[in-house]
Amino acid sequence: LSPSQCSEERRLGVNACKPIVYGQPPSPACCQRIRVSHIECVCPAITPKLAAFINVNRVIRLIEGCGRRVSRHFKCGSITTP
Repeated sequence: LSPSQCSEERRLGVNACKPIVYGQPPSPACCQRIRVSHIECVCPAITPKLAAFINVNRVIRLIEGCGRRVSRHFKCGSITTP
């Protein structure tokens, strides 16, 4: 994917999934985004500064709850899954 396609993919994901930041469950639109998003577009955006705000276990539960598998010890940006 091109940098502009990745940028658009991240923008769509943020817009679709923004409510989960406020503790709401993922919407069907957010889950669809999670299922179709390319890891190579999302992971570079996970900087150490952003990673400090992420509860990895909660994110894994959300992703898997939307039907996408998360491998153990997977490195995504500045995060490594347990």
